[in-house]
Amino acid sequence: MPDINIDQVDWEKVDGLVPAVIQDVNNGQVLMLGYMNQAALSHTINSGKVTFFSRSKNRLWTKGETSGNWIDYVKGEIDCDADTILIQARPHGPVCHTGSISCFNDIVPDNTQFLGQLGLLIADRHAAMPAGSYTTSLFAEGKARIAQKGGEEGVELARARMKDDQTEIANETADLLFHMMVLLQDAGLKLGDVIKVLEERYR
Repeated sequence: MPDINIDQVDWEKVDGLVPAVIQDVNNGQVLMLGYMNQAALSHTINSGKVTFFSRSKNRLWTKGETSGNWIDYVKGEIDCDADTILIQARPHGPVCHTGSISCFNDIVPDNTQFLGQLGLLIADRHAAMPAGSYTTSLFAEGKARIAQKGGEEGVELARARMKDDQTEIANETADLLFHMMVLLQDAGLKLGDVIKVLEERYR
């Protein structure tokens, strides 16, 4: 089911063209701004390819139709005034006509948002259970093994800290974060649920 109700956009207010902010779903980086009419938004949702209404060409224009740098639609949201759309998407190559990843090159994404991408990968492994995947093997062995690995990685991180080895601390923290996210997925939770708790405690 589409997560955007096209009829909820105030098309009359925006004279039939709504601004659409395109954001990389993996890292939160703003990629570009385009305009969509009802047909473009409908085509975006149904085709899975971000499509705009080109005012210069006076027709629908799917991003990447010439360059091959498609932008895959993931999900969207209408703002509170019903006159702007946020589209979260996955780009295939540079988005800007200059060859840059984003049309807003001075806006650098926070690489901690990679954790969101990792969470999606872990969830996909949990759903598909592909053979040969280490993550699959953890889910197959069950919560006791997953909990055990979380404990082991916590101990390894503590040992690394006592050695004052920054490289090892970073590596062991990465291991702990990964296994913690596997544990959360297995328990039906997401990293966002933990972040909400932290926000409530320390805001």
